[in-house]
Amino acid sequence: MTSETITADAAGTWTLGDLTVNRIGFGAMRLTGSAAFHLGTPSDRKRSIAVLHKAMDLGVNHIDTAAFYFSSLRSANEIINSALSPYPDDLVIVAKVGPYRNYAGEWATSARPDDLRGHVEENLRQLGRDHLDVVYLRRMGQDSIAEHFGALAELREEGLIRHLGVSDVEPRHLAEAQAIAPVVSVQNRFGLDSRNPDTDEILRICGEQGIAFVPFFAIAGEGGSHGATDGHDEEVLSVARAHGATPAQVRLAWTLAQGPHVLAIPGTGNPDHLAENIAAGALRLTDQERDTLDSLHQKAG
Repeated sequence: MTSETITADAAGTWTLGDLTVNRIGFGAMRLTGSAAFHLGTPSDRKRSIAVLHKAMDLGVNHIDTAAFYFSSLRSANEIINSALSPYPDDLVIVAKVGPYRNYAGEWATSARPDDLRGHVEENLRQLGRDHLDVVYLRRMGQDSIAEHFGALAELREEGLIRHLGVSDVEPRHLAEAQAIAPVVSVQNRFGLDSRNPDTDEILRICGEQGIAFVPFFAIAGEGGSHGATDGHDEEVLSVARAHGATPAQVRLAWTLAQGPHVLAIPGTGNPDHLAENIAAGALRLTDQERDTLDSLHQKAG
């Protein structure tokens, strides 16, 4: 595969409400350092800005971010603002609210419903925008999300938010949210080596209802917020060799193959890795390769 010549539209498009995005987007978590949050060393700011410029050059028009994406020296939202403002008309910026980190970077008490306005406004301030295209409510273990989601629905009515999504939810939470306001996307952990029956059901429901499903840690695997896994099953390595691709590209291609409603938001602070991630949108698995990787996923915990 020749990464540098492949653009983000190679995987096709989907809609978030009335907003059309390429199915390969960009996750901003790794803009701030070698690992997410406080787990690595802070990034080189110029390099992170270069990553965003290259993403635009390669056709990325969907960026996933959050105010709590920061390291000791870097803020993902500030880097996005500095690199891309004034923003391209077709760029969709998505944020998530609910989790909270204090100024020391420590995880603190999750947002109450009446805190969410402040969370949304902080994302707006950092990004230099007057509205957010999509905001996810990230469930933080609560049994019901109705009160929290209702608070975001009110901000949507005020025009601070264009569309709403939910994250880290079970099917019942999606239904609970939909009874309050439309949901355009769901963001759950999902990947080749990460299987959860509730998330598999969410994936199916989203496909039936035309809702975008946007998995996180699709490449990272067990590495999670620490960064991409270095451990790959032989099945993944075999498919990668057959296509002249990297294991990460195979993981992304398999993720996208789960349905036309599935989007990918791989993150990186490396311009070369960015190009490789985007090029995965052009990788087409054979039916046999897909079946082999599906079986691998079914065995995952």
